[in-house]
Amino acid sequence: PICDIEVPERLSSSYEQLRSYRLLERCVPLPAREGSEEEILLVHRSEILEHLEVAKSTQTMNEEELKRVSENYDAFFFHPSTYRCARLAVGAALQLVDAVMAGKVHNGMALVRPPGHHSQRNAANGFCLFNNVAIAAEYAKLKYGLQRILIVDWDVHHGQGTQYIFEEDPSVLYFSWHRYEHQEFWPSLKESDYDAVGLGKGKGFNINLPWNKVGMGNSDYLAAFFHVLLPMAFEFDPELVIVSSGYDSGIGDPEGQMNATPEVFAHLTHFLMQLANGKLCVILEGGYHLKSLGESVCMTVKTLLGDPVPQITGEMAPCLSAVESIQNVRAAHKPYWKWLAYEGSFSSFKQMLLINGFIQKLKVIKINTNESQITNNNTVKVERFLELHMKNILFPVPPIKTATTGSEGSEHFLPEHVQLVKEMDKTEIKALVSGFYADLVKDDKTLLSLGSMFVILDKILKKEVCNGIAASPTAALSTAVALRHSVHFGFQRVLCVFVGDMQMIPNTEDGFIFVLTNLLLLLLKDAEGNDFFSAVLGFILPVAYSYQPNLTIIAIGPNRNLGISGISLLVALLRGLAESRIFAVIEDTEISLMQSIAKALVGASTPPFGIYVPPTEEKVNKIKALRDQFQQEWKMLQCSGKLSDFI
Repeated sequence: PICDIEVPERLSSSYEQLRSYRLLERCVPLPAREGSEEEILLVHRSEILEHLEVAKSTQTMNEEELKRVSENYDAFFFHPSTYRCARLAVGAALQLVDAVMAGKVHNGMALVRPPGHHSQRNAANGFCLFNNVAIAAEYAKLKYGLQRILIVDWDVHHGQGTQYIFEEDPSVLYFSWHRYEHQEFWPSLKESDYDAVGLGKGKGFNINLPWNKVGMGNSDYLAAFFHVLLPMAFEFDPELVIVSSGYDSGIGDPEGQMNATPEVFAHLTHFLMQLANGKLCVILEGGYHLKSLGESVCMTVKTLLGDPVPQITGEMAPCLSAVESIQNVRAAHKPYWKWLAYEGSFSSFKQMLLINGFIQKLKVIKINTNESQITNNNTVKVERFLELHMKNILFPVPPIKTATTGSEGSEHFLPEHVQLVKEMDKTEIKALVSGFYADLVKDDKTLLSLGSMFVILDKILKKEVCNGIAASPTAALSTAVALRHSVHFGFQRVLCVFVGDMQMIPNTEDGFIFVLTNLLLLLLKDAEGNDFFSAVLGFILPVAYSYQPNLTIIAIGPNRNLGISGISLLVALLRGLAESRIFAVIEDTEISLMQSIAKALVGASTPPFGIYVPPTEEKVNKIKALRDQFQQEWKMLQCSGKLSDFI
């Protein structure tokens, strides 16, 4: 009966869902092939080759023999076709790695069965015969000489097989979040907890984030990325990212019993696309609610194709149990990661609770969102909810991705998919400005500088283009006018991020953050080098996701400490918000800066950030002080706070 959920329809229904969204026709189809014995033995090697030989022998067994051999394994069940299907799953994963590494495709997804992440070197386990992702990683190291591979396992079960295979290997950073419930949930292993950090040279390269409650939602998953995975991933600087993509961590799944809705996988995918120059291979693992699985697969593929990411739903506030797990992981990994060096000598959250005597008194509170009110076991209810939910979050993609103004010939240095538009003339600008902006615009020279800003911003606000970029000799003034214009147009939540040195309007001299009724202004003033990651991952992204803007304006001024690669990465990360509605205003006409931002806006791979240099203690303390100051208002910051902040 346990096999009732691991069915061929998992692939066929996902494939049909991709077809119905017209995503298949936009992808490059790769033929599957069988993985060779030599390739399988890259991982499943032992002196007697027992695992491979047993698997081969099952092809001619009758039902009773298959049952007997299956009893030797934990939750694995053979069928006469299992061996061939498993070889096809391995081969498909390797085809994808080859296509991505050879540059034939930017990224891709392998829809395969059986899954692989529970499979160990010499044993099938948990529906998994061969470890597809582990074989793909070893294959990439051997064939392409890769020295740093990141494996992200967002399946709801712990991929203990992958952990065992790489726990002594510093060339593979393995991250897994999983339903754990203090070792009560399968596979119920002590080594699935947060303190299993790897062995020997692999210490610090195994990251387990255990979920000790069911019902984790979008904000919990995003918090795990902001406060654990992404800082580690950028410090690790992988050459390839492979996802063990299990969607049993999504809403409605009978195994996971979590509340994350399909669009969260679009956001997670979007973040991972900013690593390894965009080289990303997504390989299917679990996922047993067919509707939830199919929609989540489609959200992942849409994002891989570069489509704008849908607005995330649900209240952006991680639950206390998620905060506990995240804090524990950070405490366990502090000795191994530079980005954690100055985060203070915090104890694990569990120790903090004991010290303060609250362990028996605290109750975990999960904020009720629309999605968490769905009964996971009721398949029909979940299907109806998802039908309505997907209609609400999906939106028509504007016909033009990115717009800018420029002189004739500009198109030669701008990336493909950037459209040049004509500036407004002086009469049009005057008519527009006289009504609302006369107090800001005092002379004709300033007036004329707004021509390119208005024409691009209007196209974004009218949803004729996704995003745009404008050069202005007065970026601060253009930004102030753009903010006011957007609110007058009806945009209720506008996020503005200032980079560099500029006189801000309205004035925010003594604060990093200034909040008006409709606007959230963030200042990235003197971040440089790898202070950038502390500021952006530790503060700006959590605040921005808490705020959930419907438009983002990025103002880039002079005297910047942040380099071009940092600015383009910031733009790329912020593309995950506001359905990619971003307006970038630059007080600079430097071609390389314009090119880099334009590439980020169209979704091209961001350039490597360079060798990781840890942030200074002074900068880390400044960011920590800001988190402490604002975490009650912006809940996504709370994963980095102190126990007293949650009581």
